[in-house]
This record gives sequence, structure tokens and C-alpha cells, in this order.
Amino acid sequence: MRTLEKVEGMSMDALEEGLGYDWPFETFPEYMDAVEKQGSAINVSVFLGHTPLRLYVMGEDSTEREATPEEIEKMREIIAEGLDAGAIGFATSKSPTHVGAKGKPVPSRVASFEDEIMPLVRVLGEKEMGLIQVTIGADVVQEQFAQMARETGRNVTWTALLTGLSLGGDNHKVQIEKAHKIRAEGLNVYPQVTPRALNFEMHMGAPFLYESMSLFQSVSQADHEGKKEIYRDSEFREKFKQRLMPGSRFLVAGGWHKTVISYYPPDPSLEERTLVEVAAERDTDPLDLMLDLSLDTDLKARFRTPVANHDEDEVEPLMSDECTVLGLSDAGAHASQLCDACYATYLLGHWVREKGAITLEYAVKRLTSQAADVFGITDRGRLAIGVPADVVVFDADTVGAGGLERVHDLPGGVDRLISQASGIEAVIVNGTLLRQNNQDLLSANDTLPGKLLRGGRAASSLEQAAAE
Repeated sequence: MRTLEKVEGMSMDALEEGLGYDWPFETFPEYMDAVEKQGSAINVSVFLGHTPLRLYVMGEDSTEREATPEEIEKMREIIAEGLDAGAIGFATSKSPTHVGAKGKPVPSRVASFEDEIMPLVRVLGEKEMGLIQVTIGADVVQEQFAQMARETGRNVTWTALLTGLSLGGDNHKVQIEKAHKIRAEGLNVYPQVTPRALNFEMHMGAPFLYESMSLFQSVSQADHEGKKEIYRDSEFREKFKQRLMPGSRFLVAGGWHKTVISYYPPDPSLEERTLVEVAAERDTDPLDLMLDLSLDTDLKARFRTPVANHDEDEVEPLMSDECTVLGLSDAGAHASQLCDACYATYLLGHWVREKGAITLEYAVKRLTSQAADVFGITDRGRLAIGVPADVVVFDADTVGAGGLERVHDLPGGVDRLISQASGIEAVIVNGTLLRQNNQDLLSANDTLPGKLLRGGRAASSLEQAAAE
């Protein structure tokens, strides 16, 4: 849970309240059984993740060193077991932003590509099962994605191809050129793209955007009062300013000057104004202003920073590029920092209806059958006789994503951002009408219609296939 707290911006209070510590599973097959028993409103599939796998096999050493051959073999056995139990694939990350507890890299980032990651993904090729999901970074970039696909014969998808960033050392134009060359080789490697601009809203009590800086390791290890003491320190502030200067390789340096004050209870008139603008009025530095406003509010002031995908002229070609697949919804993650789970309605409302950048038919294909095919979800994504009825009925003239709202409905009353959809007439899951006219139709006592799609298919489909 500490990894989810740090990497995915999830509230530890909400995780502890909602999950507790008495979990009814230890192994991955037991975890899948627990997910299935819990039930869900919509269909879900599960990746077997490298970070929990490494932590399970290696313990605390997983954040410190490379794995031994014996440990790698144990991980291979668990992956094979997980695929047999219905994991949709294997996921790993080398992203420099994935920093865990106490400022340490998450376990997957410590793994050697050739000595560990490749032996692990080869299990998928040996069993001819599952998808490989990778987050780009360090020594695992497109050349390595191609190697994975070449040696395993499995689909590979990676996050994320975004404009305005140089992830993996290259900008998005170079990245898409590389993606085309890889596909021309006959390898199924799919960059994930999103139709939305990427904005992060956060407070300095949980400074997610900055925690990949070595400067912030002491912040990550400090308690609440310790963080405030660090933020008061003039030497820390000067080093922080240097990292945010134009030309810095730091992730958000290029858009930091556009950071907006989004929540400041002592003076709401400052909200939705940039730090640069307010700092100029007060004859101070924008970073000093951000830290001072944070200290004034016991680190409760919030700030919204643009990270990527803000130039729509650059984003538009990615929406229709057959090399890419739509993704990066972060649904469930960064719940108080962003809400991109609405990317489907945003695509239909903004890019189809308002801009006419792609056709309605192509957008629907991108959201349904193309995604299902890439992820190996074999009985979904199409309206056809004999397949489960998963249907969204929408009005093409009104469908869209609403503005962001902050609600407090997570366990323990913890907050999250939501976007209300417009133009959605009905949602049908496995033939059950789940929502109609923006109203949930199931009561608390009703059986939830969603299924755990083991290996990309529901149990009923698997049983039918076995019988045939």
C-alpha cells in the first residue's frame, strides 16, 4: 500500500479504511479469486505486476539490488502460475517518477533488463499467453520493447507517448517514428496515448510531481512537521529553483511557469491565478510563493501543474495513428490529483464533435474493438450475436466530459476528483442495465453484473471454449 500511496498518489487513510490488513489471499491465484468473490459493477482484468512480485520473492532487498538466478526462477514460476490463473499479462516499470516509500525506487526499477526482465517476459512467450505492459524509462525504451515482442511473439504496450515530454530521451515525434519502424518489422508494439492534456493537482504534503528529484528524498522520508521544516530552509529552496529552471531535464520544468493556485482558503481570490502572476505582484519568486502559501495552510494549499499534451496540434495526429492505442486513464490512481478516466467521453465530445479531427465510427473503434484486440480480450469490443452484451448508449450530439469536481466519497471520507459525463443514455454490462439517464439502477443488495475476465475472457466463455 505504501507503493500505491507514493507512486499512484492514493490516500493511505483510504487504503487502510477500505482494504484493512486482513487480506484473504497471499498468492496471485488467491488474489484473483478474492477479486472475483468481491464482485464488480463492470468487467475487470488483472495484470501480474513486477513490483509486488519482486517484493514477494526478495523482501526489502527488492528495492536495493539485482535478483539472483534462483530468485528470478522463482519469479518465473509465479508468473506461469499467474497466467494459468487468468492474469491478462505481466506489467513492469522503469519510470523515474515511480518512487516508493522513503524515496526509494520501486522494485521493478532495480531489475536488470537482460538478466531479469527478459527472462520474466519470456514466460509469456513460452506459454503463448498474455500481454506485456511497460512504463518507459532508463534502459528500457523502444528498442527494448521491440526485443520483448521479437523474442516472445506477444503484444507489447507501453506508457506513455505524450507531447511536450522527452520520455526515454526522445520527444513524441521521434518516438512515433520509432514506433512505425517497429511495426513495419511486424512487431506488435503499441504506445499508449491519451486525448486529454495532462494536469496534476497536488499539495506539498504529498508532492508527487517532485518526488523523483534526489533533492526530495529527505522530504519523502520526513513526517508532516519535518516537511515544513525542509520547505522553510533557504538552501533547499535555492536548489529547488535550480531544478525548475528552463532547460532542466526535470519532468515538469517546461510547464512549471504555468502552475496555477487551485485551492487557497485564506484568500480564494488567488485561486485559478498562476504563481508567476501573483509572485510578480508581490515582488517575490514563484517557488518561494508556492512554499509560503503551503506553509500558511499547513500544507493544504493545492497547485495545478501542466505536464504534457497541451498543444492540440501536436496531439491530434496521435489520435488517428494506427500504431497507438488509447489509454493512460489512471482510473483509480492519483484520485485527488487528476481525473482522466473521462478520456472516452472527452474523445467523443471534443475530438469528434467539436473539432472533427476523427470520425465517430473510428473513435468508437478505438475505444472498443481495437483496445480489446491489443489487450487480448477476445470476446469483447464488438456487437455480435453470441458475445456478452457490454453496451454504452450515447447521444453523439451531447456526449462529453464535464468539468472536474472534488468529492469526498472514498473510504474514510477521503477526497477525489470526478468528471460527470453528459450524453450517456445507458450502460449495459453483460446484459444487465447498470445505469440509465445518469442514475444507478442497482440497489445495494443486487448482484453486480461485472465479471473477472481471466485471460481476457469471462468464466462462462472459458467454460464454453473448454466444452467445445
